[in-house]
Amino acid sequence: MNKVTIIGSINVDNILHIKKLPQPGETIAMTEFSKAAGGKGANQAIASVRGENETVFVGRVGDDENGRFMLDQFKENGIKVDHIAMSNNQQTGQAYILLQESGQNSIIIQHGANFDLSVEDVEAARDDIASSDFVIAQFETPIEATSAAFKIARQAGKVTILNPAPAKSNIPKELLELTDIITPNETEAQGITGIEVVDEASMAKSAQYFHDLGVKGVIITLGSTGSYVSYKDLAEIVPAFKVQPVDTTAAGDTFIGALASELKTDLSNIKDSVIYASKSSSFTVQKLGAFPSIPKREIVEKALKEEN
Repeated sequence: MNKVTIIGSINVDNILHIKKLPQPGETIAMTEFSKAAGGKGANQAIASVRGENETVFVGRVGDDENGRFMLDQFKENGIKVDHIAMSNNQQTGQAYILLQESGQNSIIIQHGANFDLSVEDVEAARDDIASSDFVIAQFETPIEATSAAFKIARQAGKVTILNPAPAKSNIPKELLELTDIITPNETEAQGITGIEVVDEASMAKSAQYFHDLGVKGVIITLGSTGSYVSYKDLAEIVPAFKVQPVDTTAAGDTFIGALASELKTDLSNIKDSVIYASKSSSFTVQKLGAFPSIPKREIVEKALKEEN
């Protein structure tokens, strides 16, 4: 079991079930409406704790019903909430998810209290960050807070994992230099490096961009194709597990949290960890919602054994 601290977002997902996306000027009806716990950081924390990690969360919620709901969800799942602060002037973050019958989704984010997360909040969690095996962050909270957390982790010799999503093109070089593992998808990789990811040669070129900044491990996620993994002498595509998707919400977040539950701190088992993470994600896309769809370790391990 690893200890993982996640610096990240907490959202309540409002899911609009539709047949397909409306065209400009078109009005359509929902087939169903549902709500679920979510947020990239929160999803990753759930995947981490269900992978049997000790999991600590650093984030913010609003002083509202949604905030109390999310704190209860975290506590019920065994996530440490001591470092989740409450904002009085902002609502808890929300996401509006347009979920198509195909299983594909489009997401609109209301950041709310997530963007109140401060360097001071991170400093208050210094001891937990410094004693973690892995420190994970995304881009649904302020970059300044992420940089502060990664500095603490680097000073303590801990492994940092950056999930650069949602995509940004102006990431501070300092943050990338503090990153040990980066996990962009093709779009995010192109936004950072300027290199269009279209084949293995461009994947290798993109990975080298990150390696030149000191990033040890690069995992470019490729959706249903799998993941391109670059670490030391390893440079290959690890295929995804083929399933029929119902809802792709939280698939990428499950991958990150599951990766951190399997990975050794010296990254020596990075390929096997990617396989484990990919299998975890394959379960997530077969159910509706974020939290409800993220599998526990026993389910993933059993499935992997049955396939071998």
